[in-house]
Amino acid sequence: MKSYRRITVKIGSNVLTRADGTLDVTRLSSIVDQVSTLRDNGVEVIIITSGAVACGRSELREMQLSQLDNVDARQLFSAVGQVKLINRYYDLFRDHGINVGQVLTMKESFATRRHYLNQRNCMMVMLRNNIIPIINENDTVSLTELMFTDNDELSGLIAAMLDCDALIILSNIDGIYNGDPREPGAEVIRRVDPDVDLTDYIRTERSGFGRGGMVTKYRIARKVADEGISVIIANGKRDNILTDIVLSDSDTVCTEFAAAEEPASSFKRWIAHSDGFAKGSIVINDSAVRAVNSEHAVSILPIGVVSVDGDFEKDDLIKVLDSEGHVVAIGRSSYSAEEVREAAGRHRRRPVIHYDYLYVE
Repeated sequence: MKSYRRITVKIGSNVLTRADGTLDVTRLSSIVDQVSTLRDNGVEVIIITSGAVACGRSELREMQLSQLDNVDARQLFSAVGQVKLINRYYDLFRDHGINVGQVLTMKESFATRRHYLNQRNCMMVMLRNNIIPIINENDTVSLTELMFTDNDELSGLIAAMLDCDALIILSNIDGIYNGDPREPGAEVIRRVDPDVDLTDYIRTERSGFGRGGMVTKYRIARKVADEGISVIIANGKRDNILTDIVLSDSDTVCTEFAAAEEPASSFKRWIAHSDGFAKGSIVINDSAVRAVNSEHAVSILPIGVVSVDGDFEKDDLIKVLDSEGHVVAIGRSSYSAEEVREAAGRHRRRPVIHYDYLYVE
């Protein structure tokens, strides 16, 4: 039995959707039953749910709809489907005497530290009052260019934000395979230790009903595990998968990313998931890149800065790039862009980004 105190469970669209595109209420009911059992055993659960768009599409498929482009369809289906989806959760959890609360969020709601902490406070209040947060991206009003890649990305952010012990990603596949899952000799990779690279094993196909795929799952799992949170990718179509993973000593088929021994600070966890909100960037020289990638705690000093891009202010998040334009790190700048330009290449200046506010990719 795992000693988890708090977990985030991400439920993918392919878990909640039947082959014909309708909501699989039987599967949803089974997952709710398992979450109730986990709570009875002292485990706090946060749910990240997909399925609203699929629910809406199913609900409206008999109607003669006006011609919809991709954005119109996503907004319409999610608006209708989210009502149906959350009502199902509400009814099923009510049978267990459990209260739930809905949180619809957007990527830009995590852009500043203030907004980030505001959402964290909301969800922590719910947990302290024994209410299960059920979270989804607000597809109805999210701008396409500012949306999460999928709910895998959102679940990683939430797990880090709420200091969870584990993130369990439920999909329609048993985990990451050491070959093509369709081939008879392929096996699930059961454990992934820190610094192990599985890129060669990842297929690029996306799920039938969601936006995500195994590439995103792997990227998020690797990042969250490096922050000190165990990540498990498992098959949500398997009976009792959650209780087997968390409460049973049995050897459940899944892929587990072992958590780094030294958890990242709360601030660094926020930075780790904020690369899309950087207001500018700096390029550092090769010596500075080597120092940043070493095992030592190193700040970004002006002496190593080669160039500056953007018009950022003090305390904005900025990217740190190498000479080839690859992202080395992201962090909170101690200078404005103009001040960095003035200090670049000089000795005896305070760090551009202090180590405490630097996340190394």
